[in-house]
Amino acid sequence: MAGHADVPEVIWARPERTGRGPRPAFTRADIADAAVRIADAQGLGAVTMRHVAAELGCGTMSLYNYVPRKEDLYELMVDAVGAEHELWEPAGDWRADMLRVARQTRALMYRHPWVPALMSPVYGFSPHALRYLEHCLACLDSFDGTYGTKFELIAMVNGVVTTYVGNELATAERVRALPWSEEQENAVRGAYLGSQVASGAYPRMAAAFMEDAGPIDLEAVFRRALDRVLDGFDPSR
Repeated sequence: MAGHADVPEVIWARPERTGRGPRPAFTRADIADAAVRIADAQGLGAVTMRHVAAELGCGTMSLYNYVPRKEDLYELMVDAVGAEHELWEPAGDWRADMLRVARQTRALMYRHPWVPALMSPVYGFSPHALRYLEHCLACLDSFDGTYGTKFELIAMVNGVVTTYVGNELATAERVRALPWSEEQENAVRGAYLGSQVASGAYPRMAAAFMEDAGPIDLEAVFRRALDRVLDGFDPSR
């Protein structure tokens, strides 16, 4: 049955196209690019085998000759955007290099808002993902630790970035869906919160607002979150 393999397989170990027939009309890159275009424009939910096939101008069943499962399509997509990672010569300062990796990954996720939803260790071994991991390990050459610790550090940095960006994107999506302005929403919610804190039922919350009632600097919070992760691995801290 199309879309279901009898045994586990890795899409990257599979020939570009299997089975009989004419010369392949598409490459994996063509298919991934089509799926990425759809996801960027309409969201991950719009990425179906039928939709991708239509984007390519072929039949849905024909697409299964190239990509046997939707999960494989997702893996192609993650790998395709992974090519956007800039791989530079590490500066020899592992903290600075990992912060640069984090900022770059965050920017990539903003360009492709569907990426956080597909972050999975399963997709960590595609060609571009392997190049990215090798680059991260090179950035950590000056870090005194085992490779196991280095992989843990990379995973934790990626986890912070993915969680942070996912929350930012979800907030932005909710704001876009509001039937009124963000300012109106914040004013109403702020007034309600203020009335609850002023009731005396939440003295610690009241003290917190008295201490700092100003707007939150989200960029500073992002940097502090990353610094705290790196501090946990830094023997000099």
